[in-house]
Amino acid sequence: MKEKSVNREVLAQYLATELQIARYRDYCPNGVQVEGRPEIKLIVSGVTASLALLEQALDAKADAVLVHHGYFWRGEDMRVIGQKQKRLKLLLENEISLFAYHLPLDMHPLMGNNAQLAQQFGIEPSSRFAEDDLGWIGRMSDAAIRTVGD
Repeated sequence: MKEKSVNREVLAQYLATELQIARYRDYCPNGVQVEGRPEIKLIVSGVTASLALLEQALDAKADAVLVHHGYFWRGEDMRVIGQKQKRLKLLLENEISLFAYHLPLDMHPLMGNNAQLAQQFGIEPSSRFAEDDLGWIGRMSDAAIRTVGD
């Protein structure tokens, strides 16, 4: 049986559309931050593209890493030294792609951090607030209130 894979650019376009990345003025680039192999068979995900996560991805023989906090933040030192150099070197030498989505993952109504937290805590989102709708308003469900009150 042939191992399934997805083309890196096809995945990037799917995620850009699904997460509506053009909607946000973010502090970092969203999407492919480091280009690796063109075909992706295995993806490792995590919150931050730390060296520990990248080493785990390498051990797992991942083709890509998908994170909330990637690299190249506005206002950060642009030099590739220290930890940044180690992380980028590991990705580049092993042809592992890095996909990062900051505000789009905060705000996605189904896959986003806020939506998932609300679901876990029994909060029913009702509307958005703040500049660019970057926050959610919600109410605890009756079941959640009973659980918390017990």
